[in-house]
Amino acid sequence: MPPTRRTVTVEFVRGSVRGTRRRALATLPSLFTLGNMFCGFFAILVSIRGDHELAAVLIGLSVVFDITDGAVARLVGAVTPFGLQFDSLADLVSFGLAPALVAFTLFSQGRDEWDPLGWVVCFLWVACAAIRLARFNTTIDPTADKRYFIGMPSPGAAGVVLASVFAFGDQMQGRDRLWVALIVAVPAVLMVTNIRFRSFRSLVSPKSGRPYGLIAAALLLVVGFAVLPVWTGILLAYGYLLAPVLIPIVSPLGKLLPAKLKEVLE
Repeated sequence: MPPTRRTVTVEFVRGSVRGTRRRALATLPSLFTLGNMFCGFFAILVSIRGDHELAAVLIGLSVVFDITDGAVARLVGAVTPFGLQFDSLADLVSFGLAPALVAFTLFSQGRDEWDPLGWVVCFLWVACAAIRLARFNTTIDPTADKRYFIGMPSPGAAGVVLASVFAFGDQMQGRDRLWVALIVAVPAVLMVTNIRFRSFRSLVSPKSGRPYGLIAAALLLVVGFAVLPVWTGILLAYGYLLAPVLIPIVSPLGKLLPAKLKEVLE
């Protein structure tokens, strides 16, 4: 039957609704990315004010938003070049500038002789974070092993600073504070190396079909942070920092794990 004015109008309305829905779904991951950037920017402001623990919490929230925006983008099929670039810019604020400012405001004693060292080390962090993010964007290889990152991911590096703020914040402000440079410099350099760090995308992917690993990891983290928050943060952050060294040592123990658990972790 030839189309009538009514059928043409109905199809136009349906097409408009579908288009609006697609645009809304495509925008959803960017809202999480915007939350990531907001928390990072807010962390910079409160660290300048001297509230370092709140700044660390805000950067931790940025990590949550960063993980969520990628999972949401894959879930709704909205992985776009714009989203990739926007995510990297947000990461530079939250995991480049914010941790460097938190570390420097803790390190600095007010224009003493060690301040120039703090400037250099914190700039090293920002530079390495920018290089790591730019390299990630320009070397996307569809055939690469998705289980690993090349270089330490910037959220993982930021986690080392966050855990250190809660565990050693008082010492980071004392006289014997030069070791703080290592807390900043070591993760910074690891971000631009070719060392492989494990990616846990398979655990947080909504399409993985294996939610048990995600549920178990989430429950374990909730219990850990509820009972021993500082030690849980230290174990998580420094364990990931040392993972390239520890995994080859403990990998022989993997033979003792059940086959289903090994399938999740691989």
